[in-house]
Amino acid sequence: MQPGAFVDHYETLQISPNAEPETIHRVYRILAQRYHPDNSETGDAEIFRRISDAYRALSEPEQRAAYDVDHRETRRLHWKIFDQSNSSQGIEAERRKRNGLLKLLYRKRVGEPDQPQMTLKEFEDLLGVPKEHLEFSLWYLKESGCAQRSDNGRHSITLKGVELAEAMGETIGPRSTDRHAEPGILGVDTNAA
Repeated sequence: MQPGAFVDHYETLQISPNAEPETIHRVYRILAQRYHPDNSETGDAEIFRRISDAYRALSEPEQRAAYDVDHRETRRLHWKIFDQSNSSQGIEAERRKRNGLLKLLYRKRVGEPDQPQMTLKEFEDLLGVPKEHLEFSLWYLKESGCAQRSDNGRHSITLKGVELAEAMGETIGPRSTDRHAEPGILGVDTNAA
């Protein structure tokens, strides 16, 4: 890891940024036991160090609050898929918006299966795109069967959407660095080698 590079402690502990302190403590204990260097079967000193660093940062309320500010900003920057001056123009911009939405919904379903839905406000914040520019893309995902909208206005990915997201052939989520490869109905031939 590069010095100064942002570390996602929530990802390290495999928890939601909304996790309660008790959850953080419980998950840390489970992971620490699993990866402790003294564990002959699953011990890993590097992973143990990372989860210990994450726990230290998230277990202290003031430290966690400061970290959360950086975490939100970093997530927002990672998810910003294009500059807003071009956000509503052209077919390519629409494809990128649909891909961004699908990736967010996939990531939410995998990361928080008990709360897989996202609001329009969350999409706006994470993608850096006003809601007016997302309405067509959300309609498209819904009509194509890749996403659904509940009565309370929240959106979630469907089985078809999960299959399409996994067919993308790239890592879903903030770590993805290839933002030009777009799949199937969202814009690229999925049969390409």
